[in-house]
Amino acid sequence: MAHSKARAADGKVTYPPGVKEISSNISKEEMVRRLKMVVKTFMDMDQDSEEEKELYLNLALHLASDFFLKHPDKDVRLLVACCLADIFRIYAPEAPYTSPDKLKVRANIAWVKSYNICFELEDSNEIFTQLYRTLFQVINNGHNQKVHMHMVDLMSSIVCEGDSVSQELLDTVLVNLVPAHKNLNKQAYDLAKALLKRTAQAIEPYITNFFNLVLMLGKTSVSDLSEHVFDLILELYNIDSHLLLSVLPQLEFKLKSNDNDERLQVVKLLAKMFGAKDSELAAQNKPLWQCYLGRFNDIHVPIRLECVKFASHCLMNHPDLAKDLTEYLKVRSHDPEEAIRHDVIVSIVTAAKKDLALVNDALLNFVRERTLDKRWRVRKEAMMGLAQTYKKYCLQGEGGKETSNQIAWIKNKLLHIYYQNSIDDRLLVERIFAQYMVPHNLETTERMKCLYYLYATLDTNAVKALNEMWKCQNMLRHHVKDLLDLVKLPKSDAGSKAVFAKVMVITRNLPDPGKAQDFVKKLAQVLEDDERIRDQLEALVSPACSCKQAEVCVRDITKKLGSPKQPSNPFLEMVKFLLERIAPVHIDTESISALVKQVNKSIDGTADDDDEGVPTEQAIRAGLELLKILSFTHPVSFHSAETFESLLGCLKMDDEKVAEAALQIFKNTGRKMEESFPHIKSVLLPVLQTKAKRGPPRQAKYAIHCIHAMFTHRDTHFAQIFEPLHKGLDPEDLEQLITPLTTLGHLAQLAPEQFAAPLKSLVANFIVKDLLMNDRIPGKKTTKLWVSDDEVSPETLAKIQGIKLMVRWLLGVKNNLSKSGNSTLRMLTAILHSDGDLTEQGKMGKPDMSRLRLAAASALLKLAQEPCYHEIITLEQYQLCALVINDECYQVRQGFAQKLHKGLCRLRLPLEYLAVFALCAKDPVKERRAHARQCLVKNINIRREYLKQHAAVSDKLFSLLPEYVVPYAIHLLVHDPDYVKVQDIEQLKDIKESLWFILEIIMSKNENNSHAFIRKMVENIKQTKDAQAPTDAKTNEKLYTVCDVAMNIIISKSTTYSLESPKDPVLPTRFFTKPDKNFSNTKNYLPPEMKSFFTPGKPKAANVLGAVNKPLSTAGKPIQSKASRMETASNDDSTSNPSSPQRSKTRYTHTHTHTHTSNPSSPQPNIFIDTRVSLQDSDKPRGRKRVAATSNLDDDASPKPKRVRKKAAAAAPMATADPEDQWGEDSRLADSQAEDEQNSPPKKGRRGRPAKAAVANQECPAKGRGRGRKKATPPHEEEEEEVGEEEEEGEEENIEVKAKGGRQARASRRSTQRSEGIWWWLVSNWFVFSCLFCQDVS
Repeated sequence: MAHSKARAADGKVTYPPGVKEISSNISKEEMVRRLKMVVKTFMDMDQDSEEEKELYLNLALHLASDFFLKHPDKDVRLLVACCLADIFRIYAPEAPYTSPDKLKVRANIAWVKSYNICFELEDSNEIFTQLYRTLFQVINNGHNQKVHMHMVDLMSSIVCEGDSVSQELLDTVLVNLVPAHKNLNKQAYDLAKALLKRTAQAIEPYITNFFNLVLMLGKTSVSDLSEHVFDLILELYNIDSHLLLSVLPQLEFKLKSNDNDERLQVVKLLAKMFGAKDSELAAQNKPLWQCYLGRFNDIHVPIRLECVKFASHCLMNHPDLAKDLTEYLKVRSHDPEEAIRHDVIVSIVTAAKKDLALVNDALLNFVRERTLDKRWRVRKEAMMGLAQTYKKYCLQGEGGKETSNQIAWIKNKLLHIYYQNSIDDRLLVERIFAQYMVPHNLETTERMKCLYYLYATLDTNAVKALNEMWKCQNMLRHHVKDLLDLVKLPKSDAGSKAVFAKVMVITRNLPDPGKAQDFVKKLAQVLEDDERIRDQLEALVSPACSCKQAEVCVRDITKKLGSPKQPSNPFLEMVKFLLERIAPVHIDTESISALVKQVNKSIDGTADDDDEGVPTEQAIRAGLELLKILSFTHPVSFHSAETFESLLGCLKMDDEKVAEAALQIFKNTGRKMEESFPHIKSVLLPVLQTKAKRGPPRQAKYAIHCIHAMFTHRDTHFAQIFEPLHKGLDPEDLEQLITPLTTLGHLAQLAPEQFAAPLKSLVANFIVKDLLMNDRIPGKKTTKLWVSDDEVSPETLAKIQGIKLMVRWLLGVKNNLSKSGNSTLRMLTAILHSDGDLTEQGKMGKPDMSRLRLAAASALLKLAQEPCYHEIITLEQYQLCALVINDECYQVRQGFAQKLHKGLCRLRLPLEYLAVFALCAKDPVKERRAHARQCLVKNINIRREYLKQHAAVSDKLFSLLPEYVVPYAIHLLVHDPDYVKVQDIEQLKDIKESLWFILEIIMSKNENNSHAFIRKMVENIKQTKDAQAPTDAKTNEKLYTVCDVAMNIIISKSTTYSLESPKDPVLPTRFFTKPDKNFSNTKNYLPPEMKSFFTPGKPKAANVLGAVNKPLSTAGKPIQSKASRMETASNDDSTSNPSSPQRSKTRYTHTHTHTHTSNPSSPQPNIFIDTRVSLQDSDKPRGRKRVAATSNLDDDASPKPKRVRKKAAAAAPMATADPEDQWGEDSRLADSQAEDEQNSPPKKGRRGRPAKAAVANQECPAKGRGRGRKKATPPHEEEEEEVGEEEEEGEEENIEVKAKGGRQARASRRSTQRSEGIWWWLVSNWFVFSCLFCQDVS
């Protein structure tokens, strides 16, 4: 090329052979003849002819001179143009005209439109096509804008002035828009784009015709670009939408194509067109937009997936379309395909992170719902998306206050997820908390300020979840510390077993326990072998570990265990999970000091409480509550003089809640205060003594526990408190009795031996004689059954504290050598017998009686948790206590159920108390039944999980296995006072509902063929007699009838009941006699009419995933097995022959049969099914609408109201930390009655009892405890959980609630359970009371 340029520089023109010089000196005819020869030469030349290209370069330059281009003869210009066309072809891609004086060639060609003369040629299309190709080939980066413009001018003139545009020419232009060509030659793409913009109006018909042929007629052979039509449509739309005015309606037709792939291609195309930043297609073509939205519901999964992915671009670029997208995204957020649900979350979160204003509340709620998705991948994406959004707009404040308030719910929602059973969910919540809610990398002061105001603005359930999270982490730290201690011991078989047991415990706190078990074993081996890692891990779990030290330890351990050669290391990932959970990245001594300072700022009024939107009082209370929970999980971090001095200041505040929290913090953290901080001790002790003597009851309680936990000479301090309080008790000054009785009660529990003699005298002479058996002040006459705390009389509050003192004293003594337990139990049951009015003088008001009934029942439950007292509780006392769950007062039922549930969850109450929940099937309030079911589900799950985790207690199955609750439930229902007529259909239907209430949950899982085990247990019961009344024929007939009800339920709901029982059941000897082997009870005791009420069907699974429940065990309060507490004498001889008659095929044979087909090889009983049963009767017996539950049924008081069967609602997902809190969910109940009406007894009888109107003339209703049946709005009541406390006081400190429930008319049938005159009975037995309580008293 350099040689050619040199030759061009000398200016000598070389002509082809036979061609002489072409100049102005020759004639026109000769010039035409010579030019034709030159045209022939150039046409025959190839691009590869390098020598000829060099030879004729000057000729090419010569022909581009003005003489030829502007020659007056058109033939000359035409021939020159042909030469130039070939010259461009030959020299492409290099331009032959590079010098500035030659660039005007193209300009001249474009300006004078020299090529237009080709229109007159027959092969003009080929010429123009070749010209276009040449121009697209030669254009490159070296050409300036002017050259580009001249090319466009030249090409556009051909399109605009020609008669038509051939398909070949159109393809030559459009091919440069195809992505593959576009990426190879960007300059050609720009040239084509400019050409199309310039000629849009002229070329549009030809483009439309091309797409019509391909899209509508399917003629793909018309062009090689047919397979790229959708890419071309997108490019043409981006260039100029007018090019596709007639094409877009064809796309609407294609969206409805039967070809999945074709629809998918169109959807992808339209997603890009609608989602483009400046696109107005949705507004311009609404039919196409609506048709596209319809593809969100397409049957083809990839199409729905593509639509969902498009949503994020649409939301970000076109916020005005969010409203149209919302409904379709809502449907797709529930799509059966996991990937689609996942991408819905991604689309919404992507838009939200760009600008929260782009997504509306409905879209954010879709993300919120998916945090409970059944698939972990979707849940994780939703949770992480919400966390990132919260951090950006709430912590970093990018959207301002209004935006922050809009998504304030996110923090609560994320913490609520901690209640899920999945360990993956819980670990992710912990990670989110550490990285997004309270970032651990913040500076200490800023981090504690963030935590302080977060805690102050969380809702109650989120606070409980956060507390639970810290407790679980603390518990896991203790487990790892125990493992380290075991590893350091000399090797032995016992040591290896202990290590394995601890490995199993740690494994359950990690994801995928199956794999994690091997990894934790490997970690234990590493800890044995590597002393450095062991030291680092010991430092990490040490109570004194600081946050900075924790980060260093985690980094060193992971670095030591990691391997560069193994980038994917599952073992290391598991270790990281473990370290994440146990590393104290938030709390250390410095952090607690900063948090205390923040609380002090709020107290002093110098904090930013108003700026954070938190009232100062609320911030202080929340800060103290936060310190209280941290004092339980991180007690060592509080050991600084500054912290203790600040807490001393809180003790002197007027706010009772603040002082209570400070006392609890001292109790949890002050064990070494006497040694390390003597100056704090000298100031604190007088304050505690003052609080114990004259403070509010709760503060007095905590003050006693502080002294017990903190001081070594506690006996002296206790004596200084006990003596003056004991001597100063005055039954006439009731208001001043409450605090002393509270203090004395806790002293009696903590130091029963120190004050043994005075306590016996106190209980016998003061509590029983002067306090409980005297009514000094007449109660207010009201129809209400419950009033707020501030309306309760001081005398009632004092009596409640007296009852608690008696119980605490017994719990402290822990033995019944003096028979005080028997006397106390008789006193408590007397209170229940008399409806709370122990003296029966009629002085007490109904609300006070309700309070005392609840106090007595709660006291019985407390005593039942101690083995020595459980043994002496008679069956009659147990049954009377159980009936409190059906009390006429709503709050009594509520409070009793909470106490019952708590004792059962801790595995302290014996298994027979779980059967008490069966009576909740009769509760008229739907929410109460649902809540009772939740309690059953949780307690059964706790026991099953406990048995899985503690294989060593398998010999205690009788006191732990949930299936063993069935005999207790049967026995309890046999002695239900409402079950009087053995064959009464209505009463048997109630029995069936109660049994199904428990059996539905127990039978939801058929683990180890438990259905056959339950069946065998019921069969065994029919071979025994009721131990409570073995000679009473009616009682035993009732027992066998209830057994038949249970058997029919099992048969109708199970297909495996007839298999062999995995183990021979054992029956409790307290409840049933030993079976008589000579007695074979095969009789069917049910009336024939009952058969139609047993509908076949599989039990519903006990679904609690959606419910926000607490974890099974509470950290810091480990489940106490104490097998001795739950052991019950068993009937070892209770065996049943597999071939006994009661298992025969014909036992339940009737005229009509129903054959089970699940196990054809085994004999199946035949069951009568009445196909005429109405829908109400065929539903599962999980509850019953009560006629008395409505407020407008007092017009007609029928003795036996008509029953309407219904399905009780399954336990709905509850945003509560524990079933105790579900009582407050009352928003759905009607509130049409006034408060007095809500708390009044219902005006209509139940279960065949006389209506209230029948005894309207009686001034006093008949005594006896009726069960509440009036449906009213449940109160919203939250019960505070006290950290580290094993007992709670609740009745007198509860928040004010609306009284609820009603006293029902009571029949004389229950009078058989109580004496006619409780008062005279007590007087006549007073001598016994005095002797039992006062023996050994001087």
